[in-house]
Amino acid sequence: MTENVEARLATLGIALPDAPSPVANYVPFSLAGNMLFISGQVSKAGDGTLAKGQLGDGVSVEEGREAARLCALNILAQARAALGNLDRIAQVIRLTAFVNAAPSFTDHPQVVNGASDLMVEVLGDKGRHTRVAVGVSSLPLGCAVEIDATILVNG
Repeated sequence: MTENVEARLATLGIALPDAPSPVANYVPFSLAGNMLFISGQVSKAGDGTLAKGQLGDGVSVEEGREAARLCALNILAQARAALGNLDRIAQVIRLTAFVNAAPSFTDHPQVVNGASDLMVEVLGDKGRHTRVAVGVSSLPLGCAVEIDATILVNG
């Protein structure tokens, strides 16, 4: 991918939200050497609305996928706040995703693809990552999905 990340976002018609503020006593990101750790980002849209509910109990896989995409947008917003420039991303190393899921729900990977697909769409091969997709019985604020990230940074 030869164009810069901000240009790629514009080409895709994607506007990143402002980086969300923490809702408790933690920092939204931590830069340690060339590793950027981004705290869990919930499924919150830029207008402040939350994608809430439980997959397999009123929330569809497609709605869950969109919730995971919102998490990924917030991850990129936090990365921009931390780095000043998304072109400093060398590689998304890992996404750890938590899906608010009913006990019988088993399509966690399809939900988390909403985040994974966005990372590759925006960052190309630098967006390819390892990942964990785990079902949990609840998430903060009743959100459908929460995802954290580990990112390798240039300079």
